Amino acid sequence: MFYHFLYPYAPIFQPFNIFRYITFRTGGAILTALLISFIFGPKFIRWLKSKQGEGQPIREDGPASHLVTKKGTPTMGGGLILFAISFSVLLWANLTDPYIWSVLFVTLGFGILGSIDDYLKLTKRNSKGLSGRKKLVYQGLISSIALILILRVSPDELTTIVSIPFFKNIGLDLGWIFIPFALCVMIGSSNAVNLTDGLDGLAIGSVMIAALCFTLITYLVGNHVFANYLQIPYVSGAGELAVICGAIVGASLGFLWFNAPPAQVFMGDTGSLALGGALGTISIITKHELVLSIIGGLFVLEAVSVILQVGYYKMTKKRIFLMAPIHHHFEKKGWTEQTIVIRFWIIATTLALIGLSTLKLR
Repeated sequence: MFYHFLYPYAPIFQPFNIFRYITFRTGGAILTALLISFIFGPKFIRWLKSKQGEGQPIREDGPASHLVTKKGTPTMGGGLILFAISFSVLLWANLTDPYIWSVLFVTLGFGILGSIDDYLKLTKRNSKGLSGRKKLVYQGLISSIALILILRVSPDELTTIVSIPFFKNIGLDLGWIFIPFALCVMIGSSNAVNLTDGLDGLAIGSVMIAALCFTLITYLVGNHVFANYLQIPYVSGAGELAVICGAIVGASLGFLWFNAPPAQVFMGDTGSLALGGALGTISIITKHELVLSIIGGLFVLEAVSVILQVGYYKMTKKRIFLMAPIHHHFEKKGWTEQTIVIRFWIIATTLALIGLSTLKLR
């Protein structure tokens, strides 16, 4: 909004020229999303508590301590995150950029799907919600619509290319296979973040780290000079996604204030599905899908732990971990929640630095 209403008057009032810079608008988006979270967070949490009563249903097969420490905590706090992100993006982004709308569409679409899931859990008073099959169908539909838009506006020479990290000027052309690959990235990223959301602050802190990395990546990919220098794919218009990444960072930081142990609110599927879907979509646009698997390696670890646990149990009726996702395994081993969260944040930060190193080490 500022870009469209104020920047055109730069020839008359020179200071308005600052709105042309993505870096300035990204900083504005971070601060705006952060302030929105701080201002509306307490009222939103009180409203959720008044509506939800007993709060989020706790898994009966989960760690016994959760039945005590997390009972009565409201869920659907992801609504605050989505509002902060959406308002900040509408305020600071160049709204003529189709990439902005494709990411927003996935973010809000997955967020609505997650809110339905959270609502069903609350009304049925169990931790089931929507069936996995229904989730995948709706996620696939939302992702497909967004992917159609992305493919239509992406550079022809990059449409079905997947860049290989650590190698310069090497890309794998998947052809029509790129479509199911891209859908798997978007849906897989969404569900991986959802699986990570099991301890206070774990998922939102890790999302913030990943979003901060992609703030830099989107800016570099959208800048012809930097992209050529680093020998990474140049995607015209992708730099504007730095604004939405910044909004995610600000909203995550603001939500962490209320979600830090002991959490006053959980983001629920409303937030986790939306944020994961946003990261996956951004990685597809910037041609950094494989880099996302490094930067978001913690999410991959959580998802793989569930896949291995379920698969191994079906074959042998035995378990690899004491409980999956893997953060619950360490809870069962006696680690405190705060210890697990902080150590997993350290892992997430380390993986993020390795992912960023792929920009130069080619």
